[in-house]
Amino acid sequence: MTHEAGPGSVQTADAALALAAEFPAAERAQWQELVAAVLRKSGRLPEDFAGAPESKLVTRTYDGIEIQPLYTAGDALGEPGFPGLPPFVRGARPQGLVSTGWDVRARHVLPDAKAANTAILADLEGGVGSVWLRVGEGALPVSALADALNEVYLDLATVVLDAGAGYEAAAEALFEIYAEREIPASAALGTLGADPIGVAARTGAATAVAPAAALAARVASAYPKLRTIVADGLPFHEAGGSDAQELGATIAAGVAYLRALTEAGLDVDAAAGQLEFRLAATADQFLTIAKFRAARRLWARVTEVSEVSVEARGMRQHAVTSPAMLTQRDPWVNMLRTTLACFGAGVGGADAVTVLPFDAAIGLPDAFSARIARNTHAVLLEESRLAGVIDPAGGSWYVENLTDELARAAWAEFTAIEAEGGIEASLASGALAARLAETWEKRAKRLATRRDPLTGISEFPNLTEKPVERAPLPSTVEGGLPRHRYAEAFEALRDASDAYLAEHGVRPRVFLATLGPVAAHTARATFAANLFQAGGIEPVNPGATDDLPGEFRASGARIACLCGTDDAYAADAVQASASLAEAGAETVLLAGKPQDYAGVGGYVFAGCDALDVLRGIHAQLGVSR
Repeated sequence: MTHEAGPGSVQTADAALALAAEFPAAERAQWQELVAAVLRKSGRLPEDFAGAPESKLVTRTYDGIEIQPLYTAGDALGEPGFPGLPPFVRGARPQGLVSTGWDVRARHVLPDAKAANTAILADLEGGVGSVWLRVGEGALPVSALADALNEVYLDLATVVLDAGAGYEAAAEALFEIYAEREIPASAALGTLGADPIGVAARTGAATAVAPAAALAARVASAYPKLRTIVADGLPFHEAGGSDAQELGATIAAGVAYLRALTEAGLDVDAAAGQLEFRLAATADQFLTIAKFRAARRLWARVTEVSEVSVEARGMRQHAVTSPAMLTQRDPWVNMLRTTLACFGAGVGGADAVTVLPFDAAIGLPDAFSARIARNTHAVLLEESRLAGVIDPAGGSWYVENLTDELARAAWAEFTAIEAEGGIEASLASGALAARLAETWEKRAKRLATRRDPLTGISEFPNLTEKPVERAPLPSTVEGGLPRHRYAEAFEALRDASDAYLAEHGVRPRVFLATLGPVAAHTARATFAANLFQAGGIEPVNPGATDDLPGEFRASGARIACLCGTDDAYAADAVQASASLAEAGAETVLLAGKPQDYAGVGGYVFAGCDALDVLRGIHAQLGVSR
């Protein structure tokens, strides 16, 4: 039975619901016209531009993937499959994480067993489900593992070891603890963390894979809930690699381990079950979502051609909020970065997620930062119910396209590594390191020009912030791939400024030579002040003044920067530069695009190499570390 739609009428259940039917249909051409109007107004689109105006809004990732400003039904790809079925883009399990949420995994690096135990118990009581323990040289001694895990219910809490080259000794110590506490082998939970390829990447020293495979063969038969090997992507991420490079190298490591495990006597299903994959999650939430979805697709293809059964092809993923994105200065902003990263990893379907404490780049985390880290999970899981939907990003034209393109780029990197003889050969030859270094060079340039802005570092720095102090981290073994943090270059300048302040009682200064009234010069004075403070240089702003030379002499600065409108520059820049030079200014800069103004020795503007400018000022003022 049907009814006509009208006021007070009842429609059948199968009647189509036309959303926004009362509005006229919008066409892409209309949107393009609006985009063009805005871009012309901002000066980004010439009047005679003949191409698509939205092309000016396209951004590109470090893998060359073009991010479009708008995705429509015309960009729809084929069906991505179902959760729990190949290619596993939508999740490794049919039920997703709806009933359990992701595994909240806390990292512990405290070298003192008693302090570590206190922190571990606090985390477990606060909602953490698994403990990631760094043990061995420069960390918790293997002999103290039992003390660190005192009162931890090892048949309920998962223990993940991170022992570097000492993984065998750490594993044996854990087995002894299981035996002493009468934990049945069938109930033991955890990951032993053997990763000889990761050790080679970190240290540069070749490490045999066969012993790890032999340990895994032994574990697989005795401890059904233990995994032995981790294919860790963090060394490639921290070396400055792109998302596709990290994925390609991590998949290549997984393939190397799969080969070694089968050679050690395990069947391919059991071998696949011994692996866990660790990947970085960044503050770019959409790339993070796509990364974890693409990773499952890549591993599904590898296991398919390896004849792994469908049931065993799912990828076990451990997400870690990127150490490279963490800052030492204004570390409170790290809370925002790690929240975005955790969100991306959770939406992307990671099985376990570690939120690094906001002070992790400074030193050993304290109880407060550990609580904030675990509460990040609590807000997203318990309050936002983020895991309550299976693959919530699925079906998004943007996310599906990004996942597909990232998977293809990562597969190209993986096949390149395989063509070089595999991940071990690629590391030994330096081929992989060279590609990572090339990407880091591109990233460093974008960071230097602030095209990749860092809040609290290259943008909105605070010279008066009170430093956060923590006990220093134990030394780590170096020698392999470099470890970068995105903020490192700017923070080195800030450190040099602090040393200068301690020695001279004042910071290095630049005088802001403001032209005209406050309303006229504020925009560029604010821009210049922000840029200078990113290098630890104090801007001295006199406000509106008719006596620039006098104000300059009173400032104690040796460098001045003209700040005003283009019209003010055309009228007064040359004369102002001359008067400042007579007053003792060694260099006069100008805040604006480069022009040919006599007496102006440099320019600061949006897109300029801020690091180069700041380093030049440091050198001129004798600021060094």
